[in-house]
Order: sequence, then C-alpha cells, then structure tokens
Amino acid sequence: MSDDGLEQNVSDHGHGTVPSRRRRRFPGISSRAYEHPADRSALVALRKLSGFDTVFKALSGLLPERSLRLLFLSDSVRVSDAQFTHLNDMLRDACYILDVEKVPPMYVTQDPQPNAMCIGLDEPIVVVTTGLVELLDEEEMRAVVGHEVGHALSGHAVYRTILLFLTNLAVRVAWIPLGNLAIMAIVTALREWFRKSELSADRAGLLVGQDLQASMRGLMKIAGGNHLHEMNVDAFLEQAEEYEAGGDLRDSVLKILNVLPRTHPFAAVRAAELRKWAGSRDHQRIMDGHYSRRTEDKDTSVSDSFRQSAAHYANDVKQSKDPLMKLVSDIAGGAGDLGDRMRRGFAGFTGGAPKDTPNDHGDGRPGGHRPDDGRPGDTRPDDGRPDGEAPESDG
Repeated sequence: MSDDGLEQNVSDHGHGTVPSRRRRRFPGISSRAYEHPADRSALVALRKLSGFDTVFKALSGLLPERSLRLLFLSDSVRVSDAQFTHLNDMLRDACYILDVEKVPPMYVTQDPQPNAMCIGLDEPIVVVTTGLVELLDEEEMRAVVGHEVGHALSGHAVYRTILLFLTNLAVRVAWIPLGNLAIMAIVTALREWFRKSELSADRAGLLVGQDLQASMRGLMKIAGGNHLHEMNVDAFLEQAEEYEAGGDLRDSVLKILNVLPRTHPFAAVRAAELRKWAGSRDHQRIMDGHYSRRTEDKDTSVSDSFRQSAAHYANDVKQSKDPLMKLVSDIAGGAGDLGDRMRRGFAGFTGGAPKDTPNDHGDGRPGGHRPDDGRPGDTRPDDGRPDGEAPESDG
C-alpha cells in the first residue's frame, strides 16, 4: 500500500490481487467507525457483557449452524479461484480494504429472489442468490459484498443468529399469560436494531466500493428490478424525500405500522440514508484516514455510546420532515398550537377535513392527503423466517 493509503496493484495482505482501480484501504479500522449510532451502542453494550461470548459458544450446539453449513456445501456453489472467480476477487478485495484477516466462505445458491446474508456463530459465512448475481453489475455487486463483510466485521452474524434463535424459542412459550405481549416487545426491539444494522452494513459497502452511484443503483435495482434504462437515481431519491415529508399524521402512523414487521428498511429510505452519510463529516474523516481503530475497542465506554445514540436520535427528530416527528420536535420546543395541529392531522380518522383545511386538489380530497393505491408498504415478499431459512435481501 502506498503512503497515501491507496491500494497498489498487488496486495501483500494475503488476499491476492486488489481492485482494478485504486481504492483507499483502512488498516485496523473498527466497525465502530461506520456503524449507525443505535447499532453501535447496542453492540458495544453486548461486547462489554462479561462471559457473553462464552454463552454464545455454549448455545451454538442448539443452533442449526452446522446443518446450514453442510446444506450450502452440498447444494450451493462455493466461491473460489475456480468458481465464480469475479465474486471471489470482490470478496478478497472487501476483506483487504476493511483489513479483515480471515476471508469468510462465500456461497452462491439458486434462488431467483435477489438476496444476500451473513450468518454463523463460530465463523461467519456469506451467501448470495443467483437472482442477486444476475441483477447487479460488477460495481453494484462489490458494494453488496462489502455490505456482507461489514456485517461480519461488526459481529452482526453472531448476535443476529443467537438473538433470532432466542426469539424463536420465546415464541414457543407464548402461551404463558401476557407472554405474547412481552415477546412482541422483544421482537419489535430486535427488528429496530436489525434495521439499523443494515444501515451500518450499507456504509461498509460504500467504504469497500467507494462508488456512491453504484451503491444507489444497487438499492434501486433491488426495489425496481433490472430495468436501469427505465429508472433514475435522482428520481428514486426524490421518492424517499416524498415518503419522509409527505402526508399528515395519519401517514406517519401508517409508516410506522408498515415498517414494524420488517427486519430491513425500505430500499428508497436506505438510499437516502446512505447518501446523507456519504456527504457527512464522519465519512470524509474515514476517507482521510481518521477513524476508530480496533485496538481501541476495549476502551470504548458504553455510556458514551448510548449518549451518542440518544443525541443522534434527537437530531434526527429535530431535522425530520415527517409530520409526526415535526410534532414531537415542537412538543420538545414548547410550541403553542399543538392541539390544533393534532386535530387537523388526525381529522381523516373522524371523517372529512376540518373546516380550516383548504382543498388543494380540486377533486374533493382534503389538502395534504395523498390517495392510497392499495399497495402494501413492502413490495417485496417477507415471510418472516429467520436468516438461514429464507433470508431477506441484505443487498
């Protein structure tokens, strides 16, 4: 590697040839450098729990991990120098850039659904479907591979596997009085963390690919398929802006209800979040070589991590254009017209627009209301099964 931190043509890291164009490498980078604050605070807390990893190892015998490894080995194609060589190069490149010493095994499995996942307790494994391989071009796929390596570096594969197992175990005892409510609270909290972990991995994918447009295109294709000539990244990002700012309090509630069952954020939202992070000072500092190191992980303060997470959420609420978040921000700021705003926002639930709400459309619909076309919030199938059985797309 050159003195400026850019890769040369040949790697001395044991991963073989490095990417075809010069990309910056991040020696010793900690996953804390790119993790979403909510994801980072949860992971720091888990890592600080004494004996937690020992418990994981003890429970690993109860998990179907060995069975899954044998399944992929016997019924999928293992990526190597002899099979899917372009994916093998991408995988080693990603590990080289993020300074991951041990390259995880990677498999391609026959499935038309575009999908990718990183699972495993003892050793993470990466699985991508043929649908994803056929959908994305080289640079888009590089971002996805970096996404999965980011999951491995963060330890998401370990924590997600064990927590999904514990969740499934809890569901089996849901007959206990009030047990179902408690379980749903746990599941909801876990899914919120999972969604934030996906944003973290998207950032890792950008650090590996170092091509924001490719990352945007990949997310857009996951949403709309392989019709790139019919799509536009800027228009796709405008959808995310409309999704966040459009509608009234009713739409805000529907957004929450739509996202609660999901383990992944919506594709347009992910694209907007990644673009925002790409333009942030945090991202620029990483690219300049100023980032958290793994050697400092043991000294990380749990309380500091939670404070950073709380500050991030507070800032998000303050800057959000979502009607409900704006209301919350106004409550915190002591706005005086909240009662009237809430009455206007929820007027649709009680039938008709309030008298002081203008009709902006000329078609009888109250101002600010957008027609519902009947489509569900998640246009891709989500059968709710845990990773390793029928994973959602991580790409």
